Amino acid sequence: MNFGQVLLSMLFIFFAMCYFMMLFSIVVDLFRNHDMGGVAKAIWIIALIFVPLITMLAYVIVNSKGMASRNKASADQMQKAQEDYIKSLAGSTSATDQIAKGAELLSSGAITQAEFDALKSKALAG
Repeated sequence: MNFGQVLLSMLFIFFAMCYFMMLFSIVVDLFRNHDMGGVAKAIWIIALIFVPLITMLAYVIVNSKGMASRNKASADQMQKAQEDYIKSLAGSTSATDQIAKGAELLSSGAITQAEFDALKSKALAG
């Protein structure tokens, strides 16, 4: 195998990965789209199987705004779920609770007065 064949193989793999990423993105968007009926979704899937490149291009042209809004809504929903999960793990996040926990740590000797003051100013600031 010479250098040209390696480059050609890498180029082929690159375009194959792009193709499958686009295909996957379109199929996911089809199932995420609640405005489209089942028959329309089936027609898009059948067209993707038999005429994939033209169908992918047509789908992206026809549904680009909808794809973008559904992707953004999905990302926002995942971010909110992640934030809720982090907050549930962190427990109470109010400033008074943080200061109270800091005072308990200070009285037990786990932190110094300087660390308590830093924790208190951070809790009051944010």
